[in-house]
Amino acid sequence: MSESFIVEIWGEPAGVVLHEGNAFRFHATTRPFFELDGTQFTTPGHARLAAARLHLAVRPAVFRPF
Repeated sequence: MSESFIVEIWGEPAGVVLHEGNAFRFHATTRPFFELDGTQFTTPGHARLAAARLHLAVRPAVFRPF
């Protein structure tokens, strides 16, 4: 049975990472993470980092002064 990890970014579901051989494959569940669907990573943490970077690129933080 494959080991699996759920990836969430800021509380939003991004996808599932499945352990396949020596790699971890990302399976996206929502936009904008479909861009990463099928990508292999060396660790689940690398998959989460890629999803977080993609999230920031698509939805940049809004600066709100005090």
